[in-house]
Amino acid sequence: MNSPEEEDKDTKSFPAAGSKGSDLPPLVSDEPPRVLIAGAGLGGLFLGILLEEAGIPYEIFERTAEIKPLGAVMCLSPNILPAFEQLSMYEELMSFSKTALSSTFYSGELKVIGKTDAFTTDSVGYDRILFARPELYDMLYRRTPSHKIHMSKKVLSFQQNHEGVMLRFSDNTTIHGDILVGADGAHSSIRQHLYKTLTKQGLLPKSDTKNMNKGYISLVGTTDALDPVKYPGMIAPDSETSFIIGDKSTPYTWVTFTVPGNRICWNVVIQLGLAAIADDQFRNSDWVPQQNKRMMDEIRHFKTPYGVLGDLFDATPLERVSKVYFEDMLYETWHHGRTILIGDAAHKMLPSTGAGAVNAMQDAVILANCLYDIKPTTFDNIKAALEEYKNQRYKDIKDQYAQTYFSAKLQYGHTIMERVLRHMVFHWLPGSKLISQMQKESAFRPQANFMPQAPRRGTVPVVPQKPSKRLQKEKDYAKKSASAAVL
Repeated sequence: MNSPEEEDKDTKSFPAAGSKGSDLPPLVSDEPPRVLIAGAGLGGLFLGILLEEAGIPYEIFERTAEIKPLGAVMCLSPNILPAFEQLSMYEELMSFSKTALSSTFYSGELKVIGKTDAFTTDSVGYDRILFARPELYDMLYRRTPSHKIHMSKKVLSFQQNHEGVMLRFSDNTTIHGDILVGADGAHSSIRQHLYKTLTKQGLLPKSDTKNMNKGYISLVGTTDALDPVKYPGMIAPDSETSFIIGDKSTPYTWVTFTVPGNRICWNVVIQLGLAAIADDQFRNSDWVPQQNKRMMDEIRHFKTPYGVLGDLFDATPLERVSKVYFEDMLYETWHHGRTILIGDAAHKMLPSTGAGAVNAMQDAVILANCLYDIKPTTFDNIKAALEEYKNQRYKDIKDQYAQTYFSAKLQYGHTIMERVLRHMVFHWLPGSKLISQMQKESAFRPQANFMPQAPRRGTVPVVPQKPSKRLQKEKDYAKKSASAAVL
């Protein structure tokens, strides 16, 4: 490993590990572990905010010079909102959000196919909310101390041993710490480098060598502010959510969401293998605004509750239109040694249920709890904490992974079987079954163990949270000390 002199000046907060003459801490330390977070996306920032509250030192490294979140809509559910309330961010979050109480499904000619309703606040305690994704990112970025975020720090490789972990960046600088968190997205460089090392050692499961599935391609954007006289739905306190599903000759689904600021977030989804233009775009790696415009020109005439799609396209600056794949992959290997993966780096889900961002932030909560319990800081305790994190998360993620497939078929599917499925759900499935499923999905609401808990809201049963081992030990020690003092 490199000497301290080779470290970049903005990352000297951690001493070098393994260098002769360095101030390397003992292998057993009462100091909290030093955490390196690769990726300044939603999951990485949320983890940093939690570690700040826990008193755990951390640094966040982002490979790009600037983060430009997709101009798409985001949905947050009761599964993560208590954590926002804990962190005193709930009120600000609600200030740029609209409640999402229902969704209406239409045919391409705007004939109603079906409707889904969310829970009332009384039963769940929190409404599902919708907003433009960049606004959440801006809030989290502002909450994170600026000196803890380092931009243009692309990770080339890393090394880890019983003493620590070292990252090497493309600018030839290095940084050392105790734990490395890969929060760098679906195409994680941390995961790729870790898997390459594990493959050489014969430790990587065959299932983790597969490529991610790609079933859909999508264009997303958010309009500028619209005239509420022309678009009266803008002024409603609740978001109007519309799924318009094309007929057999139009394998597209286009979706609109009203968000604060008199804006509409829109999303056009095309199922690969069923549309020539989508397959052509899939093969074309030159994703520039002109290519996006070509696809948009093909579908300008599609109807929405607000006129045709072309009207929304014209109100959206072309440079703010993004093209994305709907990819998915559930990896088996989430950690090894001192390295752990969270969010899309560990489990990329289809966005049909809005679970991707929610799960990334839930990962951050559970991981922060596990890291807080590391005391003393030893290699064995670090490995045990990372294993505990996966044990608490994997089954729930696996269940949700299957659910996103079902929801994607319901929302975006155009094969005969998928159309039959949609008809069955909207016309044959009892409403009580949907309610039961939504209650089950809203039950898991992790919070930071090391902070005062948000108040219990709603009447729906909540999954009990695993208590902090560290806090329990401290309470037991305090009781013993008090008893000894009395004697």
